[in-house]
Amino acid sequence: MWCRQLLLLFTLLSPALAGVQELWWNITYVPNASPDGLFERRVIGVNGTWPPPPIEVSTTDSLLVHVTNGIDRPASLHHHGMFFNSTSWMDGAVGVSQCGIPPGQTFDYVVPINSSGQVGTYWAHGHSNGIYVDGLRTPLLLHSPNETYAADYDAEFTVLLSDWYHQEQPVLLKSFLSIANPGGAEPIPDSALVYFSQNGSYLAPIPGSHPSPVTSAVGFNENATLPFEPGKTYRLRVINVGAFAGFYFWIDGHEMRIIEVDGTDTQEQPVDMLSLSVAQRFSVLVTARNDTSSNWAIHANMDTSMFDKVPSSLNPNVTSTITYSASSNLTTLSPVSTYTMVNDSALVPTDVSPALPPTNTLELEFDFATMNDGTNHGFINNLVYNPPLVPAIMSALSLGVNATSQVAYGPYSFVYNYGDVIDLVVKNADTGKHPFHLHGYKMQIVNRVTDYTSNDTSLNPPLIEGQANPMRRDTVVIDGGGSVTLRFVANNPGAWLFHCHIEWHLESGLAVQFITAPLQIQEQAQDRVPSFMYDQCAALGIPSSGNAAGHASPTNLSGLPLGPWLQKLGWLAKGIWAMAGCVLTVIIGIVTVIWYATGSSITEEEMEEDARRRIDDKERRGKFFGLFKRKT
Repeated sequence: MWCRQLLLLFTLLSPALAGVQELWWNITYVPNASPDGLFERRVIGVNGTWPPPPIEVSTTDSLLVHVTNGIDRPASLHHHGMFFNSTSWMDGAVGVSQCGIPPGQTFDYVVPINSSGQVGTYWAHGHSNGIYVDGLRTPLLLHSPNETYAADYDAEFTVLLSDWYHQEQPVLLKSFLSIANPGGAEPIPDSALVYFSQNGSYLAPIPGSHPSPVTSAVGFNENATLPFEPGKTYRLRVINVGAFAGFYFWIDGHEMRIIEVDGTDTQEQPVDMLSLSVAQRFSVLVTARNDTSSNWAIHANMDTSMFDKVPSSLNPNVTSTITYSASSNLTTLSPVSTYTMVNDSALVPTDVSPALPPTNTLELEFDFATMNDGTNHGFINNLVYNPPLVPAIMSALSLGVNATSQVAYGPYSFVYNYGDVIDLVVKNADTGKHPFHLHGYKMQIVNRVTDYTSNDTSLNPPLIEGQANPMRRDTVVIDGGGSVTLRFVANNPGAWLFHCHIEWHLESGLAVQFITAPLQIQEQAQDRVPSFMYDQCAALGIPSSGNAAGHASPTNLSGLPLGPWLQKLGWLAKGIWAMAGCVLTVIIGIVTVIWYATGSSITEEEMEEDARRRIDDKERRGKFFGLFKRKT
């Protein structure tokens, strides 16, 4: 154990003996939680409590989280948006960067924040079998002593938005990926949540409310409020930590100014309403009013456009309040007439980064369909993503010179050299909005298209090269029928997942993986990969070396999980033989009818003679087939 701790200490202290923020998390079930006040259910929390505690770290420190798995299935923790600086085995994505933490075991996650150059609003969540849907998610805030807008606000709050389910994720997933759901209708949330944190703690319920005992320390929805003081300016960090629903967020009687998106500081941009898909974040400045005569509503309305239906029992619109005075009444304004989306392409980062000319272009078209096994799945370039048997990072570390073989990682994988400038042209053949997240990078948004099948340049504009400072973020929405071109430089060696962050869509196969600079991965991993990673793979019965299927050969992928597959339309061999048999049977029937119809005719005398003969035979037999004779 002391060797393990010493190795981690050296890893953390490498950049000029920086500080270390150390956390001990035991992932546990927490029974009888009811944040919406409607239904008590078991959730996944930390150290016996829920929600998991917020994480706030100085950018001069590194973060070390000792995560013990106290539940009955494999777990992991992903620090969303972190670069990890060539240590992608710490990324927490099961199947790509690790095998998962077996029940009862511990994984020490090292997040080198102090050497990443990152600042802003992020979050941490489970990344194994959808466990964050059941509650394992929390804000992750990186505070810099040189924050861009530090002088422009007096205090800050974090606003968490989430959809909420009353059933546990495994039950919902089984129903979703079922032949009884061939249309692929996603599980509809049972409610929505909004709650707040500040300085590493959640804000308590308003006085006089009666929350559920398990979550009585946290205010949710109408039991939550933000205390404002007249004339002060506040930074609100708004995060969608949900599984499915997007949100529209606004505050009655107050203006908002965007200053940060997904950890990228931007020039101030006034906005009336925020639109946040799953995993997206915004920071806004809000200046308080100069009087305390009224309190005001905070609105968080779920985007229900992708719901198969909106049940009568579901209230998709939740509110909390801004409180100036406990004795003031709430001012209620008229409902908004339309929802508006934030045009993130028009935002301008404060830190200038020109778009470099691309060296590689990869087109990824995604859609959903009922597959050959009767279930509905998502697919990219006609392929459903299944996690490889061997996590991609472990393949890269164990294949030697063959690690550069793209085939070795499975058909959903793409290998790039260090320094490649990659354009991802992501095309949405579906009708809904999908938030795509790339691990380990921020992506520049260099082009947006309304209809990628159109010849109209107003709907399908060409990409303009030489952009001086395009917007960049780690989670980007692709609208239905449209496409987005995302550019990034492959300068972070590792194995990184690219996926739709709607959890149901990731589970149904909407993902690919990138392996960048595999030989550099091997060089930089010398004496840095903890041995417990391999021990945990062994404990779970998962291979930890070789190609995606666990073979030493880069090309032998026998045994690799694949499918289900798109249904093949048209005539297959079995169908052709079946139809031929039907046609032959029909022909024989027709010939038989014709043969009888064209046979020799029978005269009336012959018909009468035949009838007499039948009557005589019946008289001779008597009743009941000759068992009793007629009396004479």
